[in-house]
Amino acid sequence: MTYTITKSNKTIQGEITLDGSKSISNRVLLIKALCENDFEIKNISTSKDTTTLQKLLAQVATGQTFDAGAAGTTYRFMTAYLSTQSGTQVLTGSARMKQRPIGILVDALRQLGAKIDYLENEAYPPLQIGEATNFGQNNHIQIAANTSSQYISALLMLAPTLPKGLDLELTGKIVSRSYIEMTLQTMAYFGIEHTWNEQTISIKPQPYQAKDFTVEADWSAASYYYAMAAFADQDLNLKLNGLYENSLQGDAIIAEMMEKFGVKTIFKEDFIYIKKSGEKRSPMFEWDFLLCPDIAQTMAVVCAGTGVQGLFTGLETLKIKETDRIQALQNELQKLQVFLSKLPAKFSKRSQKDYYMLEGKALLDEPQFPTYEDHRMAMAFAPLAMLGDIKIEEPKVVGKSYPAFWEDIQKLGFEVK
Repeated sequence: MTYTITKSNKTIQGEITLDGSKSISNRVLLIKALCENDFEIKNISTSKDTTTLQKLLAQVATGQTFDAGAAGTTYRFMTAYLSTQSGTQVLTGSARMKQRPIGILVDALRQLGAKIDYLENEAYPPLQIGEATNFGQNNHIQIAANTSSQYISALLMLAPTLPKGLDLELTGKIVSRSYIEMTLQTMAYFGIEHTWNEQTISIKPQPYQAKDFTVEADWSAASYYYAMAAFADQDLNLKLNGLYENSLQGDAIIAEMMEKFGVKTIFKEDFIYIKKSGEKRSPMFEWDFLLCPDIAQTMAVVCAGTGVQGLFTGLETLKIKETDRIQALQNELQKLQVFLSKLPAKFSKRSQKDYYMLEGKALLDEPQFPTYEDHRMAMAFAPLAMLGDIKIEEPKVVGKSYPAFWEDIQKLGFEVK
């Protein structure tokens, strides 16, 4: 299936109520499963990742085979959770999931005493997870911190339920730190205390306290509306419901980023207004996405659509997402005569960072964009329809995080056929 996306003008006016954050919803679901008493989760995400996690957690008492599909967070959280359960289970996923590494988390869980075997390729799904003996008796473990923060979050949420708690030592450079902090802040809401000294996070054994929880709206989803705001003319007045200035989500930094593109954010109690600031956009946009990798695609498209030169770093984790997002961006931006190029090593010798330069201004001739089984590719490129007609292949992939995306943008005057 392919959608043709068009928009007859550059006006963006209206009101959108965003779905609950997938990242927060999934953390609260795992905490609920680990909590002795029940509680209500309000505004929970309707994303495929979250509904899959709900379904798998519900079948733990009766199931033996668990299929996480393409849901990466779900797979990682279930790997940790099933390690604490009795019996033997198989945890599998989609063809792409079987290409996404899980070895670092498995090694850490094995340090805790988990009994996990690889059923196909070493360090990759699917897994057979057996019943552990003396799980958690070793309470000081190490984990590489330069890959997915979801491995670390999965371990941290188990920590207070372990007999001796957990001292988790992070080795190497910490990526996506904001997501680790999101996990710890969410745990704190449910009464869990921690200390974080240098590279070690320590959590003593303590019970989760059941409390009803309201999930804030998804700032990652908000980023696509900010892209529309960057492409809009002065007739911009957009209200996004459910967003907070003091957010748990690292992607809330999009509001600051977009100031460089002449877009301002007015924060209210539980919603925001997005308007033009009257300031000229900067000729150059430079950002380290280490704390907010999920909005790198959005900002690459914003730079392309506005002709602003971009200098990006902190993209290390993009290669192990739903697709190799760096390669996918390079492929699709090239269709617009925009080029994303890795700079030579000598450029980053002193900083030890990889830098990518984005150059060119988008020239649209009804381009057709594949989505690479990646929801963010579809949604990041969709705002380009304000500059000319575009086609998006396999558009239903947005269901992974934002099922109502196509319906919502039609409220702002986009045509989706």
